[in-house]
Amino acid sequence: MNEQVTSTTKEFPAALETEASGRLHDPSVRGFASDNYSGVHPEILAALAAANGGHQVSYGEDQYTERLQEVMEQHFGTGIECFPVFNGTGANVLSLQSLLPRWGAVICASTAHINMDENGAPERIGGIKLLQVPTPDGKLTPELIDREAWGWGDEHRAQPLAVSITQTTELGTCYTPEEVRAIADHIHAKGMKLHMDGARLANAAAHLGVPLRTFTRDAGVDILSFGGTKNGLLFGEVVVALNPEAAHGLKFLRKMNMQLASKMRFISAQFIALLESGLWLRSAEHANAMASRLRTAVDSIEGVEPTQATESNGVFAVLPAGVADRLRSSFKFYDWNEANREVRWMCSFDTTEEDIDSFVAAIKRELASA
Repeated sequence: MNEQVTSTTKEFPAALETEASGRLHDPSVRGFASDNYSGVHPEILAALAAANGGHQVSYGEDQYTERLQEVMEQHFGTGIECFPVFNGTGANVLSLQSLLPRWGAVICASTAHINMDENGAPERIGGIKLLQVPTPDGKLTPELIDREAWGWGDEHRAQPLAVSITQTTELGTCYTPEEVRAIADHIHAKGMKLHMDGARLANAAAHLGVPLRTFTRDAGVDILSFGGTKNGLLFGEVVVALNPEAAHGLKFLRKMNMQLASKMRFISAQFIALLESGLWLRSAEHANAMASRLRTAVDSIEGVEPTQATESNGVFAVLPAGVADRLRSSFKFYDWNEANREVRWMCSFDTTEEDIDSFVAAIKRELASA
């Protein structure tokens, strides 16, 4: 995988190309800010080109979306329902709306993307109350869920009727299948439903070494937001109703939420290319391996203090004052908790060993001059 990715990224010239070429950026610039920063995997671009030309019925009645249902069933089993959408926020809002009545609430970790990074969309667009629970590692447990799982029948309290977990979490940690099953069994016994935000679902499977179904449908997840953008797609996610009896009105809610693509074949074609050939796993394994390489390197650097287990494609660490800002003059990355100088470094399907080694060398230089 390393050789394949390296050759892909090196086929572009380092210098900024002329305006006539249409390229406005320097592709030699690398960073660790987000797996959204990377471009589109060449195999995905090829799939888009192959899906182009001619006419296909719009709004999901095309051959590619029909095939996507079959491909998804190969990974999750028969009896599921798939709804391609534009983006992750839309997938999450749509999923949660389908699980809840108007008076329903969702329990989530305080660090959850739906709580921290979606500008209130679940609440403002979805009309859903979020009941957030602090966690040390981004992961909920039955005990943590019970801090907010109460008050049923109380007309003064939004009714906690669903739980949302993120796989992998916003802190780069990963739920085991047993942990997901423990949550599902616990909340199902209370009449609640389970949503999984799978923006980095492939990275979780790569870390766990198990099929996608093992820690989703077989572990009791009712509905899944299956992410593709962070794993090399141009755009698009898929809402997967793993338990269609738990989700209601997805067909209508997708349109109401402005997530119904007229040329849906171009979302579906990307996921077919991702899932049919094993590209989803190869890309995720590579991104995870690059994060592991980075983590191994910084573990031996005095002054860098990792804060979370590295179980996917992200590394979290605390740096001495001023070091992060100086590093960002060469490599982009984000602060995670500015108050305690914690930063986040993300790797992508196209991150190379050379990228990691150059970044590690830069960290050492800045620490030496601190």
